[in-house]
Amino acid sequence: GTLTAVEAELYGDGGAYASLSDKVMTRATTHATGPYHVPNAKIDCYAMYTNNPPSGAFRGFGVTQSAFAVEQNMDLVAEALGIDPVEFRLKNAQRVGVATATGQVLRESVGLIESIEKVDADMRAGDFKWSWRDGDYAYGWGIACAYKNTGLGGGAPDRSDAEVEAFEDGTVEVRTSSADMGQGLIAVLAQIAAEELGLPYKKVRVLLSDTDRTPNGGPTTASRQTFMSGNAVRYAAGSLRALLSKVAAEELDAPPDRLRFEEGLIRENGHSIGFDQAVRLAKGQGLATKILHEYYAPKTQPLGTGGDMHFAFSYATQAALVSVELSTGIVRVHRIVSATDIGRAINPLLVQGQIEGGIIMAMGNCLTESYIVEDGVPWTRYLARYKMPSIKHTPEIKSYLVEHRSSDGPYGAKGVGEIPSINTSPAICNAIYNAVGVRIYSIPVDQDALYRAMQRGDRELFTAWHDVK
Repeated sequence: GTLTAVEAELYGDGGAYASLSDKVMTRATTHATGPYHVPNAKIDCYAMYTNNPPSGAFRGFGVTQSAFAVEQNMDLVAEALGIDPVEFRLKNAQRVGVATATGQVLRESVGLIESIEKVDADMRAGDFKWSWRDGDYAYGWGIACAYKNTGLGGGAPDRSDAEVEAFEDGTVEVRTSSADMGQGLIAVLAQIAAEELGLPYKKVRVLLSDTDRTPNGGPTTASRQTFMSGNAVRYAAGSLRALLSKVAAEELDAPPDRLRFEEGLIRENGHSIGFDQAVRLAKGQGLATKILHEYYAPKTQPLGTGGDMHFAFSYATQAALVSVELSTGIVRVHRIVSATDIGRAINPLLVQGQIEGGIIMAMGNCLTESYIVEDGVPWTRYLARYKMPSIKHTPEIKSYLVEHRSSDGPYGAKGVGEIPSINTSPAICNAIYNAVGVRIYSIPVDQDALYRAMQRGDRELFTAWHDVK
């Protein structure tokens, strides 16, 4: 049951222009052993020019696609060996001290095993079966794991700048050009500044993406913003705190390193001054209470040059409970159990929102969403022809947070933006196989084709919605 080698070839339809295809395919390839210890790997990728529209990046940046194959292969191998699929994953899971397919030795923050154990314990609670029948419905559980880098990596320069300014009314403004696309970056940056300066959260405001006033925060991609811009804010706020500590130390007649910043006060041995007073004193001395910090990510190496290709990885395990209606082939997802190692949850509620949103987005990728192109001409030109999941598709989601901290991340945090959507599709497809015995090789699942496959007794299904003529 020990994995010894992986050989894989990946082909990407890049469309008429290369765009990001080489980068997306590289990321798919470097993650194509999955989050497992595999001592030998030969993996080749090809980005192909075609007459189709150009392809860009999707959440997961290529890893979503390779994980679809990797995690179904894990179930196929486990079945061939007669090993429980959870046991097989635990036996081969990455852990501290092993190397990835690129030769990077994992020295810390590898929470995969804990994520598998949490999901497995929840999934097996009660009278567990991998599959069963109830009337016209076949039920099945499926499991899948994933890992995803944080930050650009591969030797690319990765930098984020942030400015923190304190005002005489005791408020603080954080500035960076980083984009908040709904992931909650504003709240995270405000929390970090409030934590460093000992201020109530309501005293901190965040200004993003003002081209005149905000420094360069770098792109919102590669699950990097909490790590990169979060660190930039943390160090800028820390420098501002050090400046105000020196000013307050003179007023309180105490060494700067003994001062405590708490709830808008600067305290020492029963005496205190307000944060606002310290700002006014600093300004009165001609000191600027505005700090800019340029944060550079830990150094990474280009693929093939050895060393660390990435400075952090997030890990996840998901289990899906599905039913397949035997008379129609309709697939319903009833429950998803998730455990995600994100290093440290700075805002647990926002993290859970990211995870739940990622799962629902991935369900669309697996079951309903297909961008259909016919002879190089897009047929999917309207949202009416692109079925996204709605509230009626939403299953019960149980999400566990695993915190194996990264020494370089802000308070130990790693990326969370992409990892939740990577392993949902293979978990669902593994569940479909366990329910009805049909292995899905192309998504989104064509439920009519699934019904016909069940009727014929086929064990494999290679067609999806976009293959229907």
